[in-house]
Amino acid sequence: MFTAYVIITVIAVTANAGIAVADCARAGFVLANSAEVGLPQSWLPWLATLKAAGAAGLLLGLLGVRSIGIAAATGLVLFFIGAIAAHIRARVYRTIAFPGGYLGLAAASLVLAAAQ
Repeated sequence: MFTAYVIITVIAVTANAGIAVADCARAGFVLANSAEVGLPQSWLPWLATLKAAGAAGLLLGLLGVRSIGIAAATGLVLFFIGAIAAHIRARVYRTIAFPGGYLGLAAASLVLAAAQ
């Protein structure tokens, strides 16, 4: 069980850190998706900060600060539920798998962290 926790959480940390960097860099796919969903570009740095903080919290959880890891995973679950809601509200279904994948990683990290 611990091995699964480490593997899933490392993947979640890497994915969230990577998308936070893409948000900060205003990558083309990020700008296109946010415009399609109706998200103001001015929100990107704030959302990137939340994703980076979630990744850092997950990493702290892996390093033994269990409560921070659980809090970070919970925050990321809520964040990506909001992202999916934004996609549904805007009726943008062709890219909904991306926040869904991040949500799955965050939820799996949360469940596995709580089980430790």
